[in-house]
Amino acid sequence: MKTPLYTYDMLKTEFPNDDACLEYIFQQRYGHLEYCPICGTKGKFYRIKTRKYYKCAHCAFELYPLSGTIFHKSETPLTKWFFAIFLFSNSKNGVSAKELERHLGVTYKTAWRIAKQIRRMMDEHNVDLTGIVEMDETYVGGYHHWWEEKPKTAIIGAVERNGQVETKVTKKPSRKVAEEFIEATVSPDATIHTDESPIYKHVSKRRAHEAINHRQHEYGRGDITTNSIEGFWSQMKRSLDGTYHAVSPKYLQLYANEFEHRYNHRHDAVLPLLMEAVSRPI
Repeated sequence: MKTPLYTYDMLKTEFPNDDACLEYIFQQRYGHLEYCPICGTKGKFYRIKTRKYYKCAHCAFELYPLSGTIFHKSETPLTKWFFAIFLFSNSKNGVSAKELERHLGVTYKTAWRIAKQIRRMMDEHNVDLTGIVEMDETYVGGYHHWWEEKPKTAIIGAVERNGQVETKVTKKPSRKVAEEFIEATVSPDATIHTDESPIYKHVSKRRAHEAINHRQHEYGRGDITTNSIEGFWSQMKRSLDGTYHAVSPKYLQLYANEFEHRYNHRHDAVLPLLMEAVSRPI
């Protein structure tokens, strides 16, 4: 299935200036209001040109479209924010803060905050995986030098065969972590495929469960495999290494959310999806 394209020219036509961006966010968030919530009058909210808010034409009740969103308290022009969202939506391997800094002409601190806020907007931990669900864990980051050693950070993940993926960053993958993750993300009637890791040893007591043994060089037995989740790990880790180089464990879940979002919407035009979410409080 070919992914629909949303080009830079389309972005500039739809959002040529900050006024157009603000009006879009206002309509997304408050366009459904027919009556003022204070005076109850049916009427129009008008824009205060020197500020980023709207007022009721009758009682001067104020509505702030950017309050609580990723743009809250930001002095960066909305056109730059929207362009950053465009870059994220069209990149397969992610966008670093240094790249945003060069594209937007802002400081590194500002670029890093913009990237962080966009990743927060990409958080979609609300799926229920069904059918055949592959599970696996992986490790990211860390290093070992003769003068210092930093351990890797663990991530446990599950992917619905030909469907969506869910991940969770954890200090150490364990039976308890695996069971809690399964309860939160996997449908009770799903069949779970894993490797021989002991953290999945007791899954069979509660769920339909099949396992393959990598230690015996078994990577597939009929349709029993973990290739889909391992493919997701491979793409994510290559992108982390190539684009971001190093990610703090503190923010690793945000980066995992970003790659989840890309994978889950791999057949969609991502920008319209993100643009629908810009007015969502975070």
